[in-house]
Amino acid sequence: MQYTATYQSPLGEILLASDDEGLTGLWFDHQKYYAQKLAPEHAQKETPAIEQTRKWLDDYFSGKEPDFLPPLHMIGTPFQKDVWKILLQIPYGKTTTYGEIAQKIAAQRGLAHMSAHAVGGAVSHNEISLIIPCHRVVGKSGSLTGYAGGIDKKIYLLKLEGGYIEAFFVPKHSTAP
Repeated sequence: MQYTATYQSPLGEILLASDDEGLTGLWFDHQKYYAQKLAPEHAQKETPAIEQTRKWLDDYFSGKEPDFLPPLHMIGTPFQKDVWKILLQIPYGKTTTYGEIAQKIAAQRGLAHMSAHAVGGAVSHNEISLIIPCHRVVGKSGSLTGYAGGIDKKIYLLKLEGGYIEAFFVPKHSTAP
């Protein structure tokens, strides 16, 4: 059985989902793939995983790096879970690229090459966004590529963490040198 609750963030409402094992979902309202793996039958309930997630989010949105993870229950393919585990290793305030993650996956699997595009697909289907920090993944040149919650949210989150370098993001129609 899955349980849900909502959290009011500076970026709007967030839907939280958990089961008896841990947090199964964290979605910004109206994000791409919103609640895609949420069980059709679920109940609204404050579970221990949801309570811990609220504490994590309170710390995070106050500008403090949370010093714990709520219990997580990642639901996905083995490949997706491998990618998401790498996302969990990206330090607060830092970024990595899809290509760097692809290289790590290739090394783990004993492959000569792994597609950065395949990694991007797994990143975009991360059901526990923010805590599994897909917002910390950028394009090869540091460009801000897609984020299921929206690029505006990605920019906000990276700035909140203090590791975002403005020079990496120059709007396409900018007159900046």
